[in-house]
Amino acid sequence: MPETAQNVDPRRWKALIFIALAQLMVVLDATIVNIALPSAQKALDISDGNKQWVITAYALAFGGLLLFGGRLADLWGRKQTFVVGLVGFAAASALGGAALNSPMLMGARALQGIFGALLAPSALSLLAVTFTDAKERAKAFGIFGAIAGGGGAVGLILGGVLTEYMNWRWTFFVNIPFAVVAAVGAIAVIREPAESRNPARLDIPGVLLATLGLVSLVYGFTRAESDGWTAGLTVGLFVAAVVLLAAFVAVESRVKAPLLPLRVVTNRNRGGVYLALGLAVIGMFGLFLFLTYYMQMVKGYSPVKTGLAFLPMIVGMITGSTQIGTRLMTRIPARMLMGPGFLVAAVGMLLLTQIDLDTSYPLLILPAFLLLGLGMGTAFMPAMSLATYGVQPRDAGVASAMVNTSQQVGGAIGTALLNTIATSAGQEYGKAHAATAKSPELLLVESQVHGYTAAIWWAVGILVVAAALAMAFVNAGRQDGGPAVTGSGEGAAEDAIPVMAH
Repeated sequence: MPETAQNVDPRRWKALIFIALAQLMVVLDATIVNIALPSAQKALDISDGNKQWVITAYALAFGGLLLFGGRLADLWGRKQTFVVGLVGFAAASALGGAALNSPMLMGARALQGIFGALLAPSALSLLAVTFTDAKERAKAFGIFGAIAGGGGAVGLILGGVLTEYMNWRWTFFVNIPFAVVAAVGAIAVIREPAESRNPARLDIPGVLLATLGLVSLVYGFTRAESDGWTAGLTVGLFVAAVVLLAAFVAVESRVKAPLLPLRVVTNRNRGGVYLALGLAVIGMFGLFLFLTYYMQMVKGYSPVKTGLAFLPMIVGMITGSTQIGTRLMTRIPARMLMGPGFLVAAVGMLLLTQIDLDTSYPLLILPAFLLLGLGMGTAFMPAMSLATYGVQPRDAGVASAMVNTSQQVGGAIGTALLNTIATSAGQEYGKAHAATAKSPELLLVESQVHGYTAAIWWAVGILVVAAALAMAFVNAGRQDGGPAVTGSGEGAAEDAIPVMAH
């Protein structure tokens, strides 16, 4: 049934500003600390063995608790969960900025992850239940998709500026004004539909199994990066993750009020979106990791210059999301934006396999970044919209959490897998060219660059697979008919996505 004027929230566009601001804070925080980490390590005397925990503590808490956070948003109400997440994230950021030692810093990062797991799914689900008109939804998700895709690169820029001109502590303190403005704005203007809550009892066994399973999975990839893929702890964590997540699926199929209703993920379109997004993020995280090292360690860029070098990618993402994705989402099926979008990004990634010690930024890296941004922006926007399109209001939080979970797990896999590939390829190159090297120092740099290009080739392949999955699984028609968030019936979530060949 089309919305009436009485049902439309007159303050919905103001609400979007504060929802988007909160999303930007969460996404950029995943990369802003990376650039500040060397300075923080030196200031707090963190050992090389422990420095990874500054990143890992956040990833484990955030990735492990996302489904729980999404379910709490459905239970408590998304606005309330959103505000609690913002206040908690600000407090955790203040603690991190004031850290006196490494345990205090790592504890603050874990707290950021916990409150981020409340904030991220509540933000996306608020968007889903607030914008239900197809054209307005396209515009809103265009903005949100640009932020979700480009926030990591914004974090690199902001992290570089704050670290170089102030100090590493400001990469934490900067979150406080973001959170305060977003919380005050949310309280003032966000209005959540009253009928969209899910008052069913919390599925405690599901919470425990999902959290422990996801933590084991994310930590397994983290240990694989440092200890190797065949190390006892790595294998044990992966085995535990498989057992726990299999038990989680079994429990969810039997309980009356599951943490993750299987109807959310077994829907062909949403399942395809989760898979494609997860794979695409694997490639993107590898890019940020290797290009940051390449520009600083090989090209000699400062942290600020490195961050600014990523700016064309952000411009491309914003253009792809708000100009291409938004304008075409209501005219063509989502797969016709996702598939070609990922392929354009793969072409940009393909250009980056040609980097060497003397690569020109304007002639090769700049066009590659523009193509990557355009492609990912075009693909992310309809994907994030479709992931919550047609879902029952009571499932909006957990469906949104699955979007973030696929990206978080994809990021963990990408960092571990591609870093392992780069390290292995670099070592093999060094051994093969040791006898003919002009100097050990030059050989070391050449080996690093060879490792980066080997990993980027894998990222190209992963993006091509993401495009193929999007084309094969996502068969929804244009998002211009039927309710964006449907309200009744057990099968409503399935029926509300129009499956048409346009």
